[in-house]
Amino acid sequence: MEPKAEVLYFSGCPHAEESLRRTREIVNRLLPGLTVTLVPVETDDEARSRNFYGSPTIRIGGIDIEGRKGDPRGLSCRVYEGGTGVPPEWMIEAAILRTLRPRHILFLCVANSARSQMAEGIARSLAPPGVSVSSAGSKPSFLRPEAIHVLKEIGIDISGHRSKGVESIDPASVDAVITLCAEEVCPVFLGKAIRLHWGLQDPAAERGNEDRKLAAFRGVRDVLRHRLEILFREWADRRGSS
Repeated sequence: MEPKAEVLYFSGCPHAEESLRRTREIVNRLLPGLTVTLVPVETDDEARSRNFYGSPTIRIGGIDIEGRKGDPRGLSCRVYEGGTGVPPEWMIEAAILRTLRPRHILFLCVANSARSQMAEGIARSLAPPGVSVSSAGSKPSFLRPEAIHVLKEIGIDISGHRSKGVESIDPASVDAVITLCAEEVCPVFLGKAIRLHWGLQDPAAERGNEDRKLAAFRGVRDVLRHRLEILFREWADRRGSS
């Protein structure tokens, strides 16, 4: 059954139009053919009955894009990450990917030494059974010790990982690719996998002292952890219906 995509709003919401435009653009790119429906919410009672968490509330496959639960709000504006009323692109992308339930997710950057390695380690710790996670790079080098260090701080051991080239991955086995490059040209990945881009600055480029380097790695780690927690939120609970 095709998932639903809905943007719920109340009349006069200043962010509804832009949220609808952004949602439609991302849906058309990642899941062409899926209709995005604009759903007006007119009363507090209707807000409660529709699990409305503020305007705009966006649901993909019946799930709030943040995976929000709890008491619905009345006719109020919603504030997303960064203090804006329009959700970030990555959040809508993650909601679509969660609905598609890929069996193999690949993270890519250039050196496969920091960002993609941390993403692989974090995703493996969160992914439900049956979901494979891997990482690779266009110019593999070596696993950065800082990446090992900051993941160990949150109980994840990637010391056994190694830097791998993108050519070592069978394109036919991959359902979703998430590229993480920001300042560099990301690797090209052939195949039919759905593609997302979460551009993050390379923490290995930090030229300060050890404390500054670790702070840069922790910053990227925390962004990845936050995004991947949202990606996998409710995924495990609903895997039996996928």
